[in-house]
Amino acid sequence: MGAFTSPYFLGSLLVQILLVVHCVRTGRNQIWIWILIFSSVVGAIAYIIVELVPDLFRSRAAGQAARNLRKAIDPQQQLRRYQAEAERSRDVASSQRYADELVRLGRASEAVAVYRQALRGLYEHDPNLMLGMARAQFAAGQPAEARATLDALIEHNPQFKSPDGHLLYARSLEGEGNTERALAEYKVLAGYYAGAEAALRYAQLLVKGGQRAEARDVLTGLLDHARLAPRHYQRAQAEWLEQARRDLATL
Repeated sequence: MGAFTSPYFLGSLLVQILLVVHCVRTGRNQIWIWILIFSSVVGAIAYIIVELVPDLFRSRAAGQAARNLRKAIDPQQQLRRYQAEAERSRDVASSQRYADELVRLGRASEAVAVYRQALRGLYEHDPNLMLGMARAQFAAGQPAEARATLDALIEHNPQFKSPDGHLLYARSLEGEGNTERALAEYKVLAGYYAGAEAALRYAQLLVKGGQRAEARDVLTGLLDHARLAPRHYQRAQAEWLEQARRDLATL
């Protein structure tokens, strides 16, 4: 097979032609045409890096901005879509998306009703649904009900593990006024929970109970850990860490 009929040559030629057409149609600097023609693969790579990749990222940013704008103008657009999907399909996954969106929009009591409908038959003790129900109950101002749901989850699914579920359990105990048990759960959580929230809530409850020295130790340990943690952790936990700094300054 001749060099000018090899798949590599034909593929490279096709890419060059497509990039030249893109350059002309989008009004790029005409010097790119000569670079693409005479520099072949190197020119194509340069054009993609300089002209196409930045456009791709701008398009993603613009798309996200458009989605955020639509959400600001019509915050319940997503909710209506999830509701329609749940009513049409009547499957558990659609119901859970609908219920979680209700919680996000501050309509947790309605979400509890949706979860109650989903927790039937084969899914009566589904751990993910039960955890979602507990979140909705807690958000609806029902910490005792949330704790009871989590107790039932543990009873029927003893192998199920969820750090977020454990944190919700501790918060539910705190919400019930069961400070002693809540402190015990927070103490365990502070030792393994990936984010800063558990340790911060533990310290705050210690302060409420008058254990200021213990709270100071927890917050100091949390902030020392954060200083040594990767930057992505510090960025993700910035809000909790800033609150920890403010709380520590008052002790």
